[in-house]
Amino acid sequence: MARRVGAAGRRGQQAELRFDSVRDVSLHETARRRYLNYAMSVITARALPDVRDGLKPVQRRILYTMHHELHLLPAAKPLKCARIVGDVLGKFHPHGDVAVYEALVRMAQAFSLRYPLVDGHGNFGSLDGDGAAAYRYTEARLRPIAIELLAELPRDTVEFRPNYDGKTEEPCVLPARLPNLLVNGAAGIAVGMATNIPPHNLTEVAIACEALIENRTLSVAELMEHVKGPDFPTGGQALNSRAELLRIYEEGQGTIRLRGEYRLEGHDRSSQRVVISSIPYMVQKDALVRAIGELVAARKVPQLVDVRDESTADVRIVLEIKRDADPDTVMAYLFKHTPLQTNFNVNLTCLVPGAAGGQAALPAPARLDLKSLLLHFIDFRFEVVKRRFEHDLRMLQERIHILEGFAKLFDALDEAIALIRGSDGRADAAGRLRGRFDLDEAQTDAILDLRLYRLARLEIRAVLEELAEKRHKAADIERILASPRRLWSGVQQEIAELRGQHGDARRTRIGGRAGREMEYDEEDFIVDEDNYVLLSRDGWVRRAGQVTDLSKVRLRQGDELLAVVAGNTKCCVVFFSNQGSAYTVRINDVPASRGHGEPIQGLFKFRDGERVVGAVSLDPRFIGAIGSAEDAEGTVPEWHLLVIGSGGYGLRCSLFPFAEPSTRSGRKLARLKPGEEVVGVHVVTGCEETVILATQLGRVILFPSAEINFLGGPGRGVLAIKLGASDRVLGSRVSRGPRDGLRAVTTRGGTVVVTPQSYRVASRGGKGVEVIKRGGLTALEPPEVKLPQFSS
Repeated sequence: MARRVGAAGRRGQQAELRFDSVRDVSLHETARRRYLNYAMSVITARALPDVRDGLKPVQRRILYTMHHELHLLPAAKPLKCARIVGDVLGKFHPHGDVAVYEALVRMAQAFSLRYPLVDGHGNFGSLDGDGAAAYRYTEARLRPIAIELLAELPRDTVEFRPNYDGKTEEPCVLPARLPNLLVNGAAGIAVGMATNIPPHNLTEVAIACEALIENRTLSVAELMEHVKGPDFPTGGQALNSRAELLRIYEEGQGTIRLRGEYRLEGHDRSSQRVVISSIPYMVQKDALVRAIGELVAARKVPQLVDVRDESTADVRIVLEIKRDADPDTVMAYLFKHTPLQTNFNVNLTCLVPGAAGGQAALPAPARLDLKSLLLHFIDFRFEVVKRRFEHDLRMLQERIHILEGFAKLFDALDEAIALIRGSDGRADAAGRLRGRFDLDEAQTDAILDLRLYRLARLEIRAVLEELAEKRHKAADIERILASPRRLWSGVQQEIAELRGQHGDARRTRIGGRAGREMEYDEEDFIVDEDNYVLLSRDGWVRRAGQVTDLSKVRLRQGDELLAVVAGNTKCCVVFFSNQGSAYTVRINDVPASRGHGEPIQGLFKFRDGERVVGAVSLDPRFIGAIGSAEDAEGTVPEWHLLVIGSGGYGLRCSLFPFAEPSTRSGRKLARLKPGEEVVGVHVVTGCEETVILATQLGRVILFPSAEINFLGGPGRGVLAIKLGASDRVLGSRVSRGPRDGLRAVTTRGGTVVVTPQSYRVASRGGKGVEVIKRGGLTALEPPEVKLPQFSS
């Protein structure tokens, strides 16, 4: 019982202790502090590369593990990537294995990095967008160029820090001889910032570094005499002018326009061949071929007959075009409508040591220009070379110190041997030697560990020669360290050697003929033929080459035809919506389909509740003169629009402003009050036409179309019918004969027919006449849809 009470007392003390440790904190201050900690962690430890070695932490840890832990040098046998990923995760990078393996794969892809750092064996993905095989199936080792990043690690050239669990250490940065940040580029998204650095040619960057070492006052423009621009692994052509590139490299951001390269090959009697030999950076070849194939299938490029991918190690996409077609015109269309031309958004943001309050151990993000990037690299190389010489000097001095002990021993060798033979053990021998020959502990231990054969005359001579050689080397290094000029000369020479070993020719062309923007006429790519456009009440639209019987047109259940218009594929069709907008598109751009068609919202950017209420073809064979830009203000074209709103107002306006294709957002046709909508859009001439309106409460009005004012732009118009407080216009019709009118459905299921023959034509603005005593009207029966006939 006493034991139970004691346990309860301890639980009470623990509860009291936990309660005492709880304290109130400000929610917004705590959230702010923790989010900033998270943001800085993402910025400095994940997303952004270091300006010195051009690597993100995960990339640096992969290379260090492969070099230091697994010894996967270029001559070594490759190792399973699963083992590499496991070691990286277990020792240095406590995050997901997917992130580590993706970083490893990217460093092995020749189409992602200009100079790959990892030699991958197995399926590491392809330019077609295929993913790499799982890491249990692939193997990897380092490439020779990666050794340029790692070789100087054992010589105390960079600082090390504890790994995440403190059991080992990792380098803060690699002692890169390679200007990797510019050479291989980088991409990453952090919190509130991002980086997107294009790859460059090693030879050009190295020459620019050498020039900057000789003259640190060089400007960005002068450095660009050497660095012509980006050099992407997939080649391609950069269209930017020299002035545009200069602005990008001075500001550290901008857009590079990239396009693929092509050449012409022989042709036969029916066609000629265009071969695409390079594609823009980060464009998937399979997606590009598929996009071109879709244009061929949709007959968007009638000059293009076929496309096929004949690529092996090199890109080779063959386009078969008609013999009489202009290849440059076809390619201009493909550049605009496929990923064959893309933009690369440059953002030269990276981690810069000392940018945060001068603390070199805490790099901070900064956007740099080309000169600053190169200066940071060569200054880093200067420190690495200096530390390497200091390390070598320490090693030499330690060895010289030991050799000097040997030299003292060799001067009195017989006496030293006698002292050792007369001693009572190692400790006694060490004490006698130190006392007799003025040696320190390290020298004494080296002498006692000396093998007897080293006491031979030739061996003694070799030791003394080594001592003289080491002293000479140490003196030479001391002179180098005392001369910054000689240190800089060494840095410059090493960069030149790197250029000679790993430099190659440029792959991406800059400017030249490729820099000209290629132009073309859109109508050159439209098949000249007559088509029908079928529009349903529910907003489904399609284009058809032939229609013989409207009763056999396929429609969704419950839907019906709203309009059928005809015209040449190079002409336009205008769609009108209930929210007072007009959308114009070429008939050729209406999707061709054998089924129900496509939702019209796919062609345009409709707002909530917006639906189509009519369509008009602008083919001259089906409509008269619609005016022109030279028409005087107030001139009424022969053919124009009549627009009726549900609020009882109407207007007439020109069709000419809607004659050219619009954006997806369309153009304004009429201005409506909240709650109103367009219920009728008609093409009229304003001569001998009667407008008929019907309302919900069963009233109709008939008046001449000429009484509706013609407006020069969008507006509400004039009063067409005076409505009651709860009434609204259901719809409208334009009558061109005494028996031409509308049919309205009553609330009791009956039908009312209204024509100029049966009802008096009055003036606009009245209340109209009552056509039903009890109830009202629910809707207007749709007018008969007729099939337009093309004239011979």
